[in-house]
Amino acid sequence: MKITRMNLLENKAGGKMAAFFDIQTPDEIVIKGFRLINGANGLFISSPDEKGKDGKYYESVILPKAMKTALEKLAVDEYNRMQK
Repeated sequence: MKITRMNLLENKAGGKMAAFFDIQTPDEIVIKGFRLINGANGLFISSPDEKGKDGKYYESVILPKAMKTALEKLAVDEYNRMQK
């Protein structure tokens, strides 16, 4: 898995979103719309989501825990590298 694009955001208004990014799987499938969020316990990823008919948002990409943990580390490392 690799990150194909990461756009850093400048949060001058105090927003928690730090970046948007896209990933490419080993099978060369590109998944767009992941977000890197600056939470109370540090940076974490949020999967792409879409609004349901009930007005609530639901994740459109569900990752296994091990894959999500690996992706989170990859995204945070890339974010820190781009900050320099």
